Amino acid sequence: MARDLEGRVALVTGATSGIGRATALRFAEAGARVALVGRSGETLKEVAGRARERGGEAVEVRADVTVEEDARRAVAEAVEKFGGLDVLVNAAGIISNGTVETTTLADWDAMMNVNLRSVFHLMQLCAPHLERRPGNVVNVSSVTGLRAFPGVLAYCVSKAGADQLTRCAALELAPKGVRVNAVNPGVVVTEIHKRGGMSEDKYAAFLEHSKQTHPIGRVGSPEEVAELILFLASDRASWITGATYSIDGGRAQTCAR
Repeated sequence: MARDLEGRVALVTGATSGIGRATALRFAEAGARVALVGRSGETLKEVAGRARERGGEAVEVRADVTVEEDARRAVAEAVEKFGGLDVLVNAAGIISNGTVETTTLADWDAMMNVNLRSVFHLMQLCAPHLERRPGNVVNVSSVTGLRAFPGVLAYCVSKAGADQLTRCAALELAPKGVRVNAVNPGVVVTEIHKRGGMSEDKYAAFLEHSKQTHPIGRVGSPEEVAELILFLASDRASWITGATYSIDGGRAQTCAR
């Protein structure tokens, strides 16, 4: 298997589950030294062990990306441990239901803090280190950043903001050689919906219904998204910046149903 990130240093948030976990493990297979950022110390230890089994180095950083001091410490620990930084992957995210009429300010703020504010803050903290390599950023957005969907208002807005943040930062950092891109997955089998309050039965029904809403006829896996993130983080994508890449089985091409 190609080791596209041999010797590179990557900081991956949301590394304990879903797309973040799959990305951290795929980066390890590609030869990266990975700083795993998450809130569960026990799960971080498990992921770090698997990363090492796959041929990469790993350091566990227990941190909440919405806490400013935690974010600063996460970047500092990664740079101190590995001597620099080549790739930042912002994969931490949350989702909850709510309309323009029912979304509380607390829910709105929580969504923006995790899905947008922390992304901006980590990019800001990592930029000086990335400029020295130069390196790149990959943000995990969503099909909801490109298309509007009812019932998940704050989530849609947070992801649309992440897309525009990606484009603006790409323009600003391009003269310094730093690339910034985003991936926009459709429905992927992770824990995010259940953590957002969806029951097991409703989640199963949601996945079944999603076979119809995605033209390719199925939902995605975290590993599929991780492959695209790896490509964008590697030198194979050296002339790509400011892109928001759909990886959604064609979902963004359809009308709401």
